[in-house]
This record gives sequence, C-alpha cells and structure tokens, in this order.
Amino acid sequence: MTDSVTSDGDLNGLRILVVEDEAAISLLLEDMLLDFGCEVIGPAARLSAALDAVAREQVDLAILDVNVAGEPIYPVAEALAQRSIPFVFSTGYGSAGIRDAFRDRPVLQKPFAQNDLKQKLLMARGKSA
Repeated sequence: MTDSVTSDGDLNGLRILVVEDEAAISLLLEDMLLDFGCEVIGPAARLSAALDAVAREQVDLAILDVNVAGEPIYPVAEALAQRSIPFVFSTGYGSAGIRDAFRDRPVLQKPFAQNDLKQKLLMARGKSA
C-alpha cells in the first residue's frame, strides 16, 4: 500500500521516545512519526534527558541514536529493556557497532526513508508483543 496515512494504523496513537542529538534528524523523525499518527516524546538530545524520559513518561516504543552527544546509549537501552519497552537503534555505522547484548534489536541505518522507519518500528513491536 502506498498511502502512508491509511496504512499506518499499526503505529497510530503510540507514544514514541526519540533520542537523537542531531537536530535535523530529530525533526525528520518527528515528522515521520507524526505522519504515522504517533505521539512524540522528546526528542532527547542527551543521555540524562533520555533516562529521565524513560523514568517519567509512558513510552510505548523508542528510537535510540547509538551515540548521543558523545555518550553511548546503552544505559537508556538497558532501562527500556528492564521495562520491556521495545526500541530501535538508529546509527550511521550499521549493526556492527551495536553491543552483543543488543544485537537482536532492529537497527535503522542512517540515512533512512520513512518506510524503513515504519518497518523497523513494527519489527521492534512484534518482538516484545
């Protein structure tokens, strides 16, 4: 189906945490997620803000930049995993840069298209369902 507005019921209404330190990518993700009918939490541009959001917000799914402002994202990934909240890694380096403990998680390769994002989010969601 090519009509993205009607084919995105799977993600409609989900609260998605965006952890990304590049403003342009944050805006792109936000636009794509809004097109899917999602509610965007963040974007968090620092590790501390992301951890705070995980602790305080109701999060259905998360998109995690692997390296946020020079810090590895793994403390946030671990916090999400402890709460059984699915997530997708976002990186320009591919899955080779992902720690072994998280290699089973979907990886969104930058740069990405809207359908890539949707596919990875649905994949992450199916994994925890």
